[in-house]
Amino acid sequence: MTEIGVGELIHDFRKKIQLIQTELNPLDEPISDISELIDSANLLRSNNYLSKINMKKTDLISVYEQYSKTMEELLVTVFDIQNDLKDILQEQSSLISKP
Repeated sequence: MTEIGVGELIHDFRKKIQLIQTELNPLDEPISDISELIDSANLLRSNNYLSKINMKKTDLISVYEQYSKTMEELLVTVFDIQNDLKDILQEQSSLISKP
């Protein structure tokens, strides 16, 4: 896992999340009907708007999924290192206590 640069990977995912959230923010403002247009045109605009939001939110969920999987892998590595350090410490303690 360390050879693929987990830190860079997490940073890239975080940047993607921020980018998608930035793109999604303007879309969060609901569109208002234009009185000059007929109802079907307003429905079409609303459908297009909802499709864009849905696509961005799907992208965001996908990146969050990748991000969380990478964080889980990183956490497993941290626990492995913690256990290795504990074993080393116990071994060194036993060597010190021997006469």
